[in-house]
Amino acid sequence: MSAATADAPKLDRRLGGITYFTLGFGTMVGAGWLVVLDDFLRRGGPLGGALGFLLGALLLLPIGLTYARLVGAIPDAGGEVAFAERVFPSSLVFVTGWFVILAYLVVCPWEAVAVGKLLARVVPALDGVKLYEVGGQPVYLLRLVTGLLMTAGIGLLNFRGIRFSAAFQNVCTFGLLAVFAVFSLMGLFRGEASNLLPLFARPGAVGAFVSVLLILQVVPYYMTGFESVSKSSEEARPGFAGSAFRRPILAAIAAGGVFYATVLLVAPFVHPWEELARIPFGTAVAFERAFASRAIGDLILLGAVLSLFKVWNGCFVAGTRTVYGMAKRGLLRPGLAEVHPAFLTPQAAIAFASALTVLGALLGDAALVPMSEVGALAIALGWLVACLSFLRGVCGKEATTSRARMVAGLGALVASFLILMKVLPFVPGHMSRTQVVCLVGWMMLGLALRPRRAFIREGSAP
Repeated sequence: MSAATADAPKLDRRLGGITYFTLGFGTMVGAGWLVVLDDFLRRGGPLGGALGFLLGALLLLPIGLTYARLVGAIPDAGGEVAFAERVFPSSLVFVTGWFVILAYLVVCPWEAVAVGKLLARVVPALDGVKLYEVGGQPVYLLRLVTGLLMTAGIGLLNFRGIRFSAAFQNVCTFGLLAVFAVFSLMGLFRGEASNLLPLFARPGAVGAFVSVLLILQVVPYYMTGFESVSKSSEEARPGFAGSAFRRPILAAIAAGGVFYATVLLVAPFVHPWEELARIPFGTAVAFERAFASRAIGDLILLGAVLSLFKVWNGCFVAGTRTVYGMAKRGLLRPGLAEVHPAFLTPQAAIAFASALTVLGALLGDAALVPMSEVGALAIALGWLVACLSFLRGVCGKEATTSRARMVAGLGALVASFLILMKVLPFVPGHMSRTQVVCLVGWMMLGLALRPRRAFIREGSAP
């Protein structure tokens, strides 16, 4: 860290357990449970989808426990970067951090596009003027303007201070949970078990296994978020430290798995799932038809909008803090580590993330889908490096018991399994050529933002 960076203003310290839960869970659960329910059902069916997310949450618990130990020992906005820099070469630290940034910031333009999609269901006029097409997918003027205005709002909210983005996160998260509780209870009294048949998307025992496997492949992307607690750990209020991080991290994982599993069972319970798998916004449509009420669908849409905002805000917070954490170490250009002297927020990282969100929103749906798939691989790499850092003693021998090492080892195996599912060509749903191109493009951008002296330092290293 340079002397200039060491003398710069530090981040504000205001966050506690409730906000860390809403950041973890809120960053994890977006609008996918409404927008891509059809994809979940085509992949796994009702029971296959629910089992896939519950199994995914169970598999993530050892990773979550390891993160809790790492964050308690090393509360740093760099997260995985801070863990890895002590035990791994800087080139691996850079790749890990840059991949983690991708996993978070790719969500932001997706949400900028999704907010227009959701609101167009209520206000069809948003689809009135088509500007252009990208990859055969139309980009509409009013949808785009809506997304850009929301991008400006999220950027300004985060620029003004962590207390504002934290309060916003709390309101949106608990608002979603209230809506979720209402429509879940309603579904139990109106559904029929026959609507859930067949339970899996594919027949037979092998088909059931494949159904669960295809859901597991997207779990890293849709359950990314619990580790975002580490990115805002520098902003913990005085006295909140050490093992206090464990509870919000584990609660976020458990709540995320239960949330997705419940939606995948409740929505098909009120309407035959094979029909929902062919319908956009299947959750809202299922309840509208079951209760013959558009108001029910609008209530669910409200929950999706709240969910969209909280995951957008949560990913924005986590992504900008990782950029800040890398820049203050010289892994990215030092200017990206600038902190506003009054608001104590990483203003340069916020501007960078906002600009990327605008560019992604301009490309529309077509360019974002492959990047989202790459995000699952990216965050799994971050999880793997975090677990390996723990195993290599980054927390010190006194903090590394045999039980903790076993948990971290299990976490590393889970993360490796999730990575292999995306890169091995014989596994269904592996990375496509388009996704590889997106990944290469992202790495080229990262290298362009890396200071020249970092390359010189590595080249001269023994």
